[in-house]
Amino acid sequence: MFENKNTTPLSELGEFGLIDHLTKTFPVFHPSTYKGIGDDAAVMNFTDGQTLVTTDLLIEGIHFDLSYMPLKHLGYKSVMVNLSDIYAMNAHPTQITTSIAVSNRFPLEALEELYSGIDLACKNYKVDLVGGDTSSSKTGLIISITAMGQAQKEKITYRYGVKPNDLLVVSGDLGGAFMGLQVLEREKEVFKVNPNNQPDLALYSYCVERQLKPEARKDIIELFEELEIIPNAMIDVSDGLSSEIFHLCKDSQVGCHVYEEKLPADPQTSSTAEEFKMNSSTALLNGGEDYELLMAIKTEDYEKIKGHPLLTTIGHFTEQKEVCNLITGLGQSIPLEAQGWKNFKSGAST
Repeated sequence: MFENKNTTPLSELGEFGLIDHLTKTFPVFHPSTYKGIGDDAAVMNFTDGQTLVTTDLLIEGIHFDLSYMPLKHLGYKSVMVNLSDIYAMNAHPTQITTSIAVSNRFPLEALEELYSGIDLACKNYKVDLVGGDTSSSKTGLIISITAMGQAQKEKITYRYGVKPNDLLVVSGDLGGAFMGLQVLEREKEVFKVNPNNQPDLALYSYCVERQLKPEARKDIIELFEELEIIPNAMIDVSDGLSSEIFHLCKDSQVGCHVYEEKLPADPQTSSTAEEFKMNSSTALLNGGEDYELLMAIKTEDYEKIKGHPLLTTIGHFTEQKEVCNLITGLGQSIPLEAQGWKNFKSGAST
C-alpha cells in the first residue's frame, strides 16, 4: 500500500492542519469559484447556464484493493469517476469537493500520495478543489467526491431522450479495464503464494492502465461542440456496456439492436481475454469501469461522425419497448443480458 518508512502520524497535524497541508498546492481555474477551501462552506458564483452536481463513494475492499492500487492512481481515478458523470450530461465540470475517512494505519505521507493524484486530475481537467472533510475510520479508506459542473440548458443531455432509429454510439474502446482487473487479481494470487515473485505487467500495460488510471472523456464533449452535435441521450460506461444500454432503453421506453462485430476493442484487450479463455465479447459487454460515453445520436448527424476514430456506431434503437437484442457475427439475434456491476449483490466486490 505505502512503503515510505519515514512516516508522520496524522495526529501531529490535527484535522484542520491536515486539510491545509494536503490542499495548499491546488490552484483555482474558474471565476465561478468565489471562495474555496478555508471557511465553513465554499462559495460559487454561477451566473450563466445550469449547475450540475454528482457524487460517488469509493470504499476500500469494495471499489478498490490497495494491494495493487497505488494511492496516487486511486486519487486520480476517484476524480475521474465523478468527472465522467458530468461529461455524460454533456456538461463541463468546474469544481469538486473531496472527503476521506482513514484508519490509523495511514500516515501523512500516504495521504500526500492520494492527494497528489487528486491534484494531478484537477490540473489536467482544469477543475477547482473547493472543500471537503476528513474523518477517522475503523475499516480502512473511504473516499467521497462531489463534482459540480455547468452547461447551457438546451445542451444538457439526459438518459431519457432516445428516439427510435437513433444510432447507438460509443466512444473509445471497451473491456480494457475489466481485463486489467483480471490480470491484477491473478498476479495478486501469485504474489500470495510467492512474495518474491515480481509481476511483469508489460504485456498488459494498456489494460492495467485502463483499470488503475482511467480518463474521463472531456475530448468527446469538446468534439460535440466542434461538430455541433447534441446527443439525444447519453450515459457513461461505468457498470458495463449492456447495463448502460438497458438504462437508456428503460428511461426512454425504447428497444435496441447491438451488433457484436461492431463492438470496439483494443487488440490487447482481445488477446488478454483469449489468454484467460474468455470470449472477448463478454468483457466488452459486461466489463465495467471503462468510463467511455454511450450515446444516442440522430441519424441526420451520422455523416458528422462517420469514420471518426473516437466514435463507433454499434447499433440502433427501435420502437420495441425495452427489448434489446445482440446481433452476433453469424447474424443471429439473441436477447442482450445485463451482467455488469451491481451494488448490494451477495459477495459484491470490484
